[in-house]
Amino acid sequence: MKPDVSLNGVSMSGLGWLRETVNFPTPQSQSETVTVPGRNSPIRFSEALGRVSYQPRSFEITLSMLGTRSKFNELVSETVNRFSGQLVSVVCSEEPGLYAVGTVEAQPAYDPLTGKGQLVLSSADGDAFRYHTEETEVVVNGTGTAALNNDYMPVVPTVTTTEETVLAWTVGSDTVNKTVSAGTWTFPELELAHGENTVSVSGTGVTTFRYREGRL
Repeated sequence: MKPDVSLNGVSMSGLGWLRETVNFPTPQSQSETVTVPGRNSPIRFSEALGRVSYQPRSFEITLSMLGTRSKFNELVSETVNRFSGQLVSVVCSEEPGLYAVGTVEAQPAYDPLTGKGQLVLSSADGDAFRYHTEETEVVVNGTGTAALNNDYMPVVPTVTTTEETVLAWTVGSDTVNKTVSAGTWTFPELELAHGENTVSVSGTGVTTFRYREGRL
């Protein structure tokens, strides 16, 4: 399969580009330290919120084509007008289940001696995490236990209930209980960690959990 990359669902191969390289370097953590006189180790703030925070992910996509200058200009115009300066989702053909998000800027170059044109699309403000293209949905009919499996990115699901429902889950050593009426709810304390998270559901209606998973 010829390697491809799509922006907002638009295939670059379909536009006439050849994908040369896609570079998604791992984002660096937000590491801040304070040296305190009398202490042998610094105070580290990389986990100030109880988990590691990351800097924006920069990425770069190199596209190329062989042809005349007029054909190159046509391809560049089509691509730049659609995407330059826009916030886009980027999906590589090798990992169709994940997408990255960032604002892309374009830098074209053409060599008349070889007839090769290149277009470099780069982003300096991409989200640190890459997201699953499909949302995760877990449905519980009546009373039961919801097994909410999550990738590495912490996420808070939305909870939709059709009848009054009692939800219960643990945070550390504490148990949280919520009684909710029919509707859609979000609870910041119901943040899913990596792996399986369980929520006890008691009621007669249908309870649906929806969330989008992500990873570095």
